Amino acid sequence: MFIGEYRHTLDAKNRISLPAKFRKELGTSVIITRGLDHCLFVYTKGAWKLEAKKFSEHSSGGAAGRAFARLMLAGASETDVDASGRVLVPDYLKAYAGLGTKCVVAGVSDRVELWDEEAWETYTTSIERDADQFAETLGSRGLA
Repeated sequence: MFIGEYRHTLDAKNRISLPAKFRKELGTSVIITRGLDHCLFVYTKGAWKLEAKKFSEHSSGGAAGRAFARLMLAGASETDVDASGRVLVPDYLKAYAGLGTKCVVAGVSDRVELWDEEAWETYTTSIERDADQFAETLGSRGLA
């Protein structure tokens, strides 16, 4: 399980170091794809197989299912983790997430998220402000 948030730098070659605490579980190769809220999702190969199966189940259904499957599957890129624990972020994914030099690497259960640091600060400020409302909504659905 991935938890915590870490500040890292995206270098001039579009490489970012993964936190040492995440490296063993991530393995030597990861899948990076477009995430929600304009971040990037990073999955282990095993977790990606499960996610890809879910996406593909909806890819021949309605327009929303096809569009979401295309966004997640066609946008995915397999990349190796180098000896220094870095991964290469493809240009199109860097642009999608608006990644600058300063980034946040966040552990979110079965995946890692890559955020532009400023976007992360804006996002977390917003969800922190509304956390009580989120908890109440989820609690009424039996989820919190």
